Amino acid sequence: MTSALSDPTLERHFRGHRDTVASVDFSATMKQIATGSSDSCVMIWNMKPQSRAYRFDGHKDAVTSVQFSPSGHLVASASRDKSVRIWVPSLKAESTVFKAHTATVRSVSFSGDGQNLVTASDDKTVKVWTVHRQKFLFSLNQHINWVRCARFSPDDRLIVSTSDDKTIKLWDKNSRECIHSFYEYAGYSNHVDFHPSGTCIAAASTDNSVKVWDIRSHKMLQHYQVHSGVVNSLSFHPNGNFLITASSDSTLKILDLLEGKLLYTLHGHQGPVTCVAFSKNGEYFASGGNDEQLLVWKTNFDAIEFMDSRGQQLRSGSGPEAPRAHITVSSEPQSQNSEAAEVTRPDSHSLSLNGRSEPPQPHRKPSLTSSTSHRAPSKSSAPPSHPQEPASEGGLTTTLEHIIGQLDILTQTVSILEQRLTLTEDKLKECLENQMELSTLLQRRNQE
Repeated sequence: MTSALSDPTLERHFRGHRDTVASVDFSATMKQIATGSSDSCVMIWNMKPQSRAYRFDGHKDAVTSVQFSPSGHLVASASRDKSVRIWVPSLKAESTVFKAHTATVRSVSFSGDGQNLVTASDDKTVKVWTVHRQKFLFSLNQHINWVRCARFSPDDRLIVSTSDDKTIKLWDKNSRECIHSFYEYAGYSNHVDFHPSGTCIAAASTDNSVKVWDIRSHKMLQHYQVHSGVVNSLSFHPNGNFLITASSDSTLKILDLLEGKLLYTLHGHQGPVTCVAFSKNGEYFASGGNDEQLLVWKTNFDAIEFMDSRGQQLRSGSGPEAPRAHITVSSEPQSQNSEAAEVTRPDSHSLSLNGRSEPPQPHRKPSLTSSTSHRAPSKSSAPPSHPQEPASEGGLTTTLEHIIGQLDILTQTVSILEQRLTLTEDKLKECLENQMELSTLLQRRNQE
């Protein structure tokens, strides 16, 4: 690391929900924060001091998940009322609604290009939809229990989902096939997400652990046993070097993924912490909990450039509680300005699974080099751009891809209709045969 870390500080805290804050997300502009709550409301909070918050009423039951679109112009929300709503985050609170599943919708998430949504539900399915028409595209159906969370990969080619069936499944979006299943043996995962590089995933588990897997080698890279309660949510820092977790033990933990150790333990909520998210530039993170509060923290380490030409990689994560800083913040209602925090600095050594320092192992670690294909943008650098195409070629390609996609959907629809027709014919044939048998039996009885 090129510089010492400064400690995170509590910048703002908001009250307005009347029940557990279940989900939180920052807009791309950093001007707004969206939250969903068990009070059935979606709220949009303005980071600008003294600005009023917007309360969106529409769902008929608890809101389980919220997320801003990549552009920040829309907010999607999922609910226990089996629906998904798409909101325009303004004073008018306009929204469109569609019934997405036949049971509670646990999560909703936008694709990186903002064109699609992926939803996960207690009906054991993952579904993909178009954003603008809320049109159903396809289902992923191999889970055998409630699906808690589903997310697109950074390049939108993959989908990851986690279920109460104790599996985390990796799906190919184009073929719609499950390409690998990761198994949880002690519990199931509440939340799963991709590393910004797209090379690995992290899962927050009911066995109080956080696990990081390489999606190419399918090996577990890190296993953190740092919480004393169920881990409910997690979020990667945009530069990919840090992971923040929220737990029912009332704490937030910040993990250093390059060193494989716990950096900070934050105490701010009274009761379980249910959700957490970094801002898009990594400058802030926000957390929500059973105490109905939304806390907004400043990271104070977002400006440090950790990516270097040597290609540092993830170290093996720690099993026991690693040295860390404790940050205790009063959560009593006060002003919305910064509040004092008591901090104890951690030691600076890293731990492996067996408690000893361990060097990186390139053959099983996801690369975190500064190559343009995997590097996450820092605060001072622009995100990597895609190769430019002539406008006409790009438009033609997009149109052809859209047509091919529609044809694929039509083909699947026809195939399903054919299957149903065949099934109906088989049932009709079976009924006719049964009727003939009954007629024959009746004739015999009459003759007797």
